[in-house]
Amino acid sequence: MNESNMPSDTAAQRDAIDISDFVYGATGARIRRLTMPDGSHWFPAADVCRELGHTNSRKALNDHVPAEHRDFLESVTGRYSLSIPAGREWRRDLHLIDLHGLIRLVSGCTTPACLPFKKWVSEVISTIQQSGSYALVKAEVQPVDPAASVAYAMPDQIADAIVRLEERNIRLDEEFAAVQRERLAMERASLDLRRDSLAAQQSAAEAMERIVDRLDAVLASRPTPPAVPPQRPRPTADTLLADWKTRMAVTEDVWAVAVTIAPTLAEEGEVRQSLESIAARTGLSVHRVNECLRFMRKHACIRSGGGAEDGAPVYVLNHP
Repeated sequence: MNESNMPSDTAAQRDAIDISDFVYGATGARIRRLTMPDGSHWFPAADVCRELGHTNSRKALNDHVPAEHRDFLESVTGRYSLSIPAGREWRRDLHLIDLHGLIRLVSGCTTPACLPFKKWVSEVISTIQQSGSYALVKAEVQPVDPAASVAYAMPDQIADAIVRLEERNIRLDEEFAAVQRERLAMERASLDLRRDSLAAQQSAAEAMERIVDRLDAVLASRPTPPAVPPQRPRPTADTLLADWKTRMAVTEDVWAVAVTIAPTLAEEGEVRQSLESIAARTGLSVHRVNECLRFMRKHACIRSGGGAEDGAPVYVLNHP
């Protein structure tokens, strides 16, 4: 319960029934309260309406609470020269109702939780009508100090309502805790699945890296065949390109690769360049460069010459 008790310059006034338990028995909730120096109690109207199920607090106040039992927070505290309680929830224009107003709102409530309180109120009115008064039953154990206030037993209807509400709250807390435990278990299971999936992906990636490393090692270990001495004058880049055009249908990508490697082939008789290097010079992807070189090998323009010491593939001219 978020309760604020205002300071008092006089002796504290005791309630015959503890006000907190009384309000809890009437509304089923621990509602914020301001207690004035004269012992009067004031409650935020929005809190009471929310707990009682009044969807329109302004209409509920107009329908059930007379003007003399409701006021603004600033007006209530001003009558006692008190300051506004600290905190954003205590606004100057906050609507407050006194204990009479709270009882009227409970009387206008239709929820089953208010029935015990209404039954007790009916009993009080009926008893007063018949006997002219209504007295609370004194508690069996009284204070030893004669000057102490007399304690009274809470009416059975209110006590039973409080017990049932407390039991309901405990049950709701247990159900909420069970839901929380189930949610946490599901989150842990989902986290475990994601962790296992990431581990499997990492393992597959590592396996692929090992395969690539082994292939590179095999290519690097293959001996480079000895260069065949030319039997005829070495061709120029232009004659190579002209010859290749007669051997294959040259697309734009293939032509870009051919133009890149032709000068080196004409000058040195072989090309020792990585696919990445050719891709960087042509603007093509490594995969596309590899496909173009395969196309040129298929049409007998070049042939594989093994691998260089640094692992780069070697291509040599394929003389007819």
